Amino acid sequence: MIEHQGEGVDLRAKVADAIAASLAREDPDYPLFHLAPPVGRLNDPNGLVLREGRYHAFYQFSPFHPQRQVFWGHASSADLTTWQPHPVAVLPDAWYDRNGVYSGSALPLEDAVEFYYTGNVRNEQDERESYQCLVSSPDLVTFDKSSANPLLGDVPGYTAHIRDPQVVKESDGTYRMCVGAQRDDETGCVLIFRSKDRRTWTLAGELTFPDAEGRFDAFGFMWECPSLIRVPDGDGVRVHDVLIVSPQGIPAQPEGFANIFACGYVVGQLEGTALRVATEFVELDRGFEFYAPQVFAGTPQGEAPLMMAWLGNASEDEQPSMEHGWVHALSVARELVVVDGRLRQRPRLELSGAREVAADVPGLLDRAEVPVAGLAGSRAFRLTLQVEAETGGSWRVRLGDAERHVDLEFADGCLTVDRRSTRYPHRERRVVRLPAVAGVLDVEVVHDRSVTEIFVADGALAFSLRSYLDGASGVSMASEGRLRIASVLAHRFD
Repeated sequence: MIEHQGEGVDLRAKVADAIAASLAREDPDYPLFHLAPPVGRLNDPNGLVLREGRYHAFYQFSPFHPQRQVFWGHASSADLTTWQPHPVAVLPDAWYDRNGVYSGSALPLEDAVEFYYTGNVRNEQDERESYQCLVSSPDLVTFDKSSANPLLGDVPGYTAHIRDPQVVKESDGTYRMCVGAQRDDETGCVLIFRSKDRRTWTLAGELTFPDAEGRFDAFGFMWECPSLIRVPDGDGVRVHDVLIVSPQGIPAQPEGFANIFACGYVVGQLEGTALRVATEFVELDRGFEFYAPQVFAGTPQGEAPLMMAWLGNASEDEQPSMEHGWVHALSVARELVVVDGRLRQRPRLELSGAREVAADVPGLLDRAEVPVAGLAGSRAFRLTLQVEAETGGSWRVRLGDAERHVDLEFADGCLTVDRRSTRYPHRERRVVRLPAVAGVLDVEVVHDRSVTEIFVADGALAFSLRSYLDGASGVSMASEGRLRIASVLAHRFD
């Protein structure tokens, strides 16, 4: 680990030099429209905010990876598809964040944006100290740390694992801060603080689930990256309170929670510090790589929130991209809506930079494998299908070629994702149940060189993965029975 550099060391210039020397963009696996680091390691999205018509994404950034000196990286986009990199935003250069500027959120104000984050410190005994901090920016170019830092003192009854603040303005003009926490008995929870001036904070209590019959009393050992958000219902009338959180230490289920740490949500109605009529905890994304999601602050009231997540996992950095000195990416933005008590995730992907191509796939596929002709040679594309299996059996979408591929197999009410033949076969294969759909099933595949996101049944199921293939080999489809293809739409980005 690189320790605090002290006075006289220009960290900003050091990062700029590392970016200038980077080979990341020479890598054929470097994505076109997913946000990836210019050098080094990316992890959690932070401080996502829409400001003056432009989306700004900050993220955990370790430019000197594998040395863990964590900054906030910064990029922005007008369309959530073409990302413009900016200089590093927040540096670990204060006593309260000297070992890392960790995760947090954005609060847009009339004349500035305030960012709340966790400063990470290791003391002389190598024990963790965590500080909740504030940095503000009038222009999203300059970032000034507050003289009020750190904002919170010690919280009796909880360990030093308190982090990842989300701050929002309440309807009464006061402010609410949610932080992930660990109790002294090493169980996880969310703490809620309130403030009138955003500088002095008072603990309101833990977030409780009075209708959950104790399901969340000892649910994992630490809750990371909590967000309490408002999400519209698909009926266009109701609005739900949704807790998105990443609890560490959830045991794997026969189906679900198979990654190193879990990530999911609970739907309910917030009353004070209680989330009432709460659902069970539902995994957000069933894929191999997905963690620490966050929604954009500043989106117009009443619109569906937009979420991005880290397409990675803790301790899983040894990927083929490290040959070019970078690792990990963020997901595409996903619109969130509640339908029948569950979140739907619909990708927001601007197609003005892509071109529609003819798929040339027959309307009836009968025990044959056919290429999606317009995507031959493509390494970045969006493929949308509406299909109906007429006589049972399985059908498959293959990304890649016979030697290296990711197979998406649909059979017996399940989706099997198999990446065993890729250059990153980690976890290799996973089977998940498909949402119950009568008749036509819609499937959307968003593929970007080494990143794949799959959305099924209007986003009722999402599955994300890193997909390191060889060259530009395109897409094919095959069926074990009669497969009626109601529609197919293909766009390529390269």
